[in-house]
Amino acid sequence: MRISALIELLDLEKQYMMGKVPVDALCGINVVIEPGEFIAILGPSGSGKSTMLNMIGALDKPTKGVVKIEGVDLTTLNDSELAHIRQKIGFVFQFFNLIPRLNARENVELPMSIQGISRSERRKRAEELLTTVGLADRIDHKPSELSGGERQRVAIARALANNPTFLLLDEPTGNIDSKTAKELMKLIADLNAKTNTTMIMITHDKSIAKFAKRQLHLLDGKIVKEDAK
Repeated sequence: MRISALIELLDLEKQYMMGKVPVDALCGINVVIEPGEFIAILGPSGSGKSTMLNMIGALDKPTKGVVKIEGVDLTTLNDSELAHIRQKIGFVFQFFNLIPRLNARENVELPMSIQGISRSERRKRAEELLTTVGLADRIDHKPSELSGGERQRVAIARALANNPTFLLLDEPTGNIDSKTAKELMKLIADLNAKTNTTMIMITHDKSIAKFAKRQLHLLDGKIVKEDAK
């Protein structure tokens, strides 16, 4: 018997109202994502990639179609059940979203403390994750004392803290320089290979998308091309 895919998008449509005018953000998207994949959703501004990411992250509901995670149809869940699903997803954003008054370790510990993990256990895991992302010597530094690339590494460690089912990366290199961006993408690709953590990233940058194993090209809410290594 075939094991369900990790994520399935079936005939997915999303329509927004701009005043009285309907705008189609997604138009019949069909995608299957297997465990361990690293996928880039690529497209210009307004192509629908952020909307697609929000659907996968249980942050928005489709107008039509189905979103399944581990076989569960998200469109059938209530707000409380969707919140529970989101706890299993790691999010990495363009602007880091770190807590300024907390140091790197404390930022990584935060999602674990919300889950009720003991102080000693979350401290140990936070330090292990920060070492994994190359910040063993920056554990006690606050965000203001870190470079943009270092802050994003902290954000990645934080996203991995609760062993998420998969990671969603929203323009993760959008707020750092090109050299640092390539170094960060090498780290992300390496983490995907070593940990087999499924990663779905949106970007408008073709050079960044090439680090993924599969690229979905969006335009006007439709997948117009797909590339795979």
